[in-house]
Amino acid sequence: MSPLSILTKYYNTDSQLYAILLKHSQSVTHKAVEISLRHPELQADTEFIAEAAMLHDIGIFLTNAPQIECYGDHKYIEHGYLGADILRAEGLPRHALVCERHTGTGLSAEYIKENNLPLPLRDLRPVSIEEQIICYADKFYSKSKNDIELPIEAVRETLSKYGQAVLSRFDQWSGLFFALMLLNL
Repeated sequence: MSPLSILTKYYNTDSQLYAILLKHSQSVTHKAVEISLRHPELQADTEFIAEAAMLHDIGIFLTNAPQIECYGDHKYIEHGYLGADILRAEGLPRHALVCERHTGTGLSAEYIKENNLPLPLRDLRPVSIEEQIICYADKFYSKSKNDIELPIEAVRETLSKYGQAVLSRFDQWSGLFFALMLLNL
């Protein structure tokens, strides 16, 4: 399976949006694969991580986020489940789970309901180690500041706006992935 062949079915490769998506997806993929390779004890499927990380934001073109050249009809927060629908139609149900579970550090059904979000009312938190690694790696790269990896302090500051549960989940992943990275240097 070639992630690029799937992306090019939905994106004009000459567009600024495609360039933004490609750069972001490549950055997330690189970081996620690096985490996976440094930690064989996690038994993560690195090949799957590389594919799913490239596809995790496939649904952004359906949203309205002009600052990153998206002119769709949906709210940006919906891009995860919209991308999941695309990947399910492509016959990639496991990849689809990464799409719908990567927003923030994942969203619980309770959080979705309490905040009246335009999302399916179900648990949208990462479950598998692969989903967790990709979700974690994604937090370090903004599509609007596509040329830099954000420092962990900046990621924490951004996530803190969404409550202690979100920040705690990120900190838990940081402890796991970062501590393991230090041990394996």
